[in-house]
Amino acid sequence: MTSPAPRIRPLPFGRRIALLAVSAAMPLAPAVAQMKTDPARIEQSVRTLASDTFEGRAPGTRGEDRTLGYLIARFQALGLEPAGTDGGWVQKVPLIHTRLGTPRTMQFDTAKGALPAEQSKDVYVSTIRPDDAAKIAAAPLVFVGYGVTAPERKWDDFKGTDLKGKVAVFLVNDPDFSAAKGEPVAGTFGGRTMTYYGRWTYKFEEAARQGAIGALIVHDTPGAGYGWNVVVSSGGENYDIVRDPSKLTSLALQGWIAGDTAARVFAAGGLDLAKMRVEARKASFRPVPLKGVTFTADVPVSHEQVDSYNILARIPGTERPDEAVMFGAHWDAYGAGKPDAQGRIYRAGANDDALGIAGLFEIARNMKAAPPPKRSVVFAAWTAEERGLLGSEYYATHPTIPMAKTVANLTIDILQTAGAANDVVLVGAGQNTLEDDMARVAKTQGRRVTPEGLPERGLFYRADHFSFAKQGVPTLLLMGIAGASDIKQGGVAAGQAWIDAYTGKCYHQACDAWSDDWKLNGAVQDIDLIGTIGTQLANATVWPTWKAGSEFKAIRDKTRPTR
Repeated sequence: MTSPAPRIRPLPFGRRIALLAVSAAMPLAPAVAQMKTDPARIEQSVRTLASDTFEGRAPGTRGEDRTLGYLIARFQALGLEPAGTDGGWVQKVPLIHTRLGTPRTMQFDTAKGALPAEQSKDVYVSTIRPDDAAKIAAAPLVFVGYGVTAPERKWDDFKGTDLKGKVAVFLVNDPDFSAAKGEPVAGTFGGRTMTYYGRWTYKFEEAARQGAIGALIVHDTPGAGYGWNVVVSSGGENYDIVRDPSKLTSLALQGWIAGDTAARVFAAGGLDLAKMRVEARKASFRPVPLKGVTFTADVPVSHEQVDSYNILARIPGTERPDEAVMFGAHWDAYGAGKPDAQGRIYRAGANDDALGIAGLFEIARNMKAAPPPKRSVVFAAWTAEERGLLGSEYYATHPTIPMAKTVANLTIDILQTAGAANDVVLVGAGQNTLEDDMARVAKTQGRRVTPEGLPERGLFYRADHFSFAKQGVPTLLLMGIAGASDIKQGGVAAGQAWIDAYTGKCYHQACDAWSDDWKLNGAVQDIDLIGTIGTQLANATVWPTWKAGSEFKAIRDKTRPTR
């Protein structure tokens, strides 16, 4: 069963709000009482948002209509003010929604005959071009290694190769990924910690910049950080922000090729994939054609513009209302899909990210019960995070609040539900001073900070806070799958068991549903922690800063005079 057809809905929301402004750097004083999250309220909110009533909360569907109404009603009931466009609760995010039909043709042709390219088995592709068909006619395949162009690291995988009309084939992650295996690595990409060059979004963007007509990333679970089941979970559909025709991607199709299929295709082109993985970790690597191998596809595409919406609410500041601390989580999930073993069709994202939205409600409730903050506090519920951080990206490039005057973005996206923990996991260690605030507040909870255990998964680049980091706003992300928490009952082993079960079975699947087995006291700890940090920032004059060496420091420094 497929998702309900998206439709355009004009919503009568409106009036622009301006927030934010100035201050001096000084230690953040812990003068504000900590949050006290109510787990019963969290449970009620998650049960509601993950129920069938909201039909999996896919952008552009009836499920979105219901979700928006629910979110606005909750923020109103909490006593917040609208902070969207023209003084309303929402910001419209114009999206292009595409869905592939049954391929008329899709295969690899080699000197020894055709190899299958069955959707969701051998490859998983989609398009973000608003064309009636995605067509690629006998395009040569070129292996481009990790596909990195990084002058600051003296690295260029393309070496001037002309990719126009060709399909670029990439490895996932970046040239240092195999560092822990003791194999030869580039040594300039942070070791096991993924850089942005390792993200699939970067690789598709780079393939388009190089003029390719198609892009395929070789899937492997360790490098991607998730299995093939997660790759194929979108059902051949895709979303993008509506863009000017002159700025459309050159990629007719983009996506993934299964590892075993890739090995066969490489062999047909006279290449050993395992050896090519080693060669790609050298700065001297040059693109290698797969001799005699081409890719042909003719796939019908349905497409339409869908107006989706971010929800924005605020508590105005009493002394510096033009400065704002922002909390964020995403409301969207994956809508309807094929029935699972229990017959469930809605992939409702109870943890990812109904639990994050529930956390926003609790933080807002606590802050409204306290004396009004000196700075404004904004609560954002983003659309289309699961489609590439599109709602937050649109906001960050069309802000109702200047990025220069946004104090920090604090994001919740997946929290562990295995129980109270002795620690909190930090994503993106060494980026900014908010991690110092995290350590200080965690200590008051009797907890310590543990750096993420899986930095190779690039989680710092995979949540809505990243849209703000790219604009120079200091960010802090809480994400329960970033590393095994030290659970009070069961230790790190219990934390890892939870991650393995969630990411292996339920991540982006129908089983990401409310369960009576959830132990919310760990999530409560994290919500209290990030809520306390935000509340303290909202009552201080300090501006968090990026640390030396962060790629985002220079962006923020340019706007320092405005603060």
